[in-house]
Amino acid sequence: MKKNEMRIAELYNLDHTIAKDLMEEYEYPWEVLPHIGDFVRKLGASLPKSEYDNPMEGIWIHKTARVAPTAGIIGPVIIGPAAEIRHCAYIRGKVIIGANAVVGNSTELKNVILFDNVQVPHYNYVGDSVLGYKAHMGAGSITSNVKSDKQLVKVHGEDGDIETGMKKFGAMIGDEVEVGCGSVLNPGTVIGKNTNIYPLSSVRKCVNAHSIYKNQGEIAQKR
Repeated sequence: MKKNEMRIAELYNLDHTIAKDLMEEYEYPWEVLPHIGDFVRKLGASLPKSEYDNPMEGIWIHKTARVAPTAGIIGPVIIGPAAEIRHCAYIRGKVIIGANAVVGNSTELKNVILFDNVQVPHYNYVGDSVLGYKAHMGAGSITSNVKSDKQLVKVHGEDGDIETGMKKFGAMIGDEVEVGCGSVLNPGTVIGKNTNIYPLSSVRKCVNAHSIYKNQGEIAQKR
């Protein structure tokens, strides 16, 4: 994947997120990560009270969303229309959950944007990441958002590295990506739209759009 293929416009259809205004300000999706919290607070305060409940400071939940009583929610967070937050989900703040999204049993979110129709339904950890429209993470798949050596994360493109200046950076997952069960997306991973990641994969660097990721160095184009 080349640098120009990592741009927001190449990875995401912004008509499928309430965070469109934020994302249109930047070229690369990871650039939004430091600004999610402030954006949620500002946008949340402007949401119509006829459509969104505000049960606690910094928390806005659409009246059609279904939230399990056992879910833990820390603001700032916006939960969109018809979203489903299941038993024992843990939402740690600076989170946007799109319309019709599913956040499942024991799934943990922190500083993320989930576009509409995203599914993270079973034992997922998603931190410092952006998941595009209809992206799906299989059971037990996670984003790893800090390098083991604690160094700043670089994004490795075919035409050179991009210095992000960030210590915490999970994965940028394009529209309609399928991540197989038990996979780990290592810090700085970028996955192009409409790509499949095989189960139990350890994904590093970047994966082109319309691909099938089998193993490191074994990536096939879809037919």
